[in-house]
Amino acid sequence: MNDTAARLLERLRESDHVRDHPTVRPRDAATMIIIDRSGPSPQVLLGRRHHGHKFMPGKFVFPGGRVEPFDGRMPSATPLEPRVAARLMHAMRRPSAVRARAFALAAIRETFEESGILLGTKSRAPVRSPGGAWDGYVAAGVVPDLAAVHFVARAITPPGRTKRFDTRFFAIDAEEIAARQDGVVGPDTELTELVWLPIREASRLELPTITAAVLEELTSRIAAGFAHDLPVPYYRMVNRRRARDLL
Repeated sequence: MNDTAARLLERLRESDHVRDHPTVRPRDAATMIIIDRSGPSPQVLLGRRHHGHKFMPGKFVFPGGRVEPFDGRMPSATPLEPRVAARLMHAMRRPSAVRARAFALAAIRETFEESGILLGTKSRAPVRSPGGAWDGYVAAGVVPDLAAVHFVARAITPPGRTKRFDTRFFAIDAEEIAARQDGVVGPDTELTELVWLPIREASRLELPTITAAVLEELTSRIAAGFAHDLPVPYYRMVNRRRARDLL
């Protein structure tokens, strides 16, 4: 483990003594980091959670949420890159390619629901929606492009928190934005504002600890070439202590 990884792990361990709630089983979740690399310094999109939320109120996060049963049924223009699919299935109960693509699709859907951004490619071919927010994709004539999705981190919320998630963090270039829907973000919505910031500036915002850690992981990944064959950090509890493995 290099110095940066060791420092990130120690930072996360500092908050692991907080166990104010009964242990619950983590739910599968996915989140998307949109990166704009068109300028001299890569920028990422973050949203501020509504202050009325019980979970992480007022903090800046990447768009994301729970994986829904219908996500895996949404058609895509391309399949997941094989190395991404393989890493998603690693350490997965009942691994399957369908579940792997469902994680990436959930991150894309949640991004649309929370920010109004549709990631993918325009298509004139008829597409059947599995329901929910995917209806908006079909109406806009946009199909997800899974080959453009990078798998950059996985993290399981430690026990004793109000909610626990087994979250897959994905990243995608901003050039994959196919369309935008206005009126999704406002003072009474889940994300009350969206900001584009260079990664180093974003790290100074009020962020959940794991979000800050993933931003640093992302910086290292971009510096190393942002390729699909790079290992993916996996944060979880082992013998009641936070660990960082590589997928």
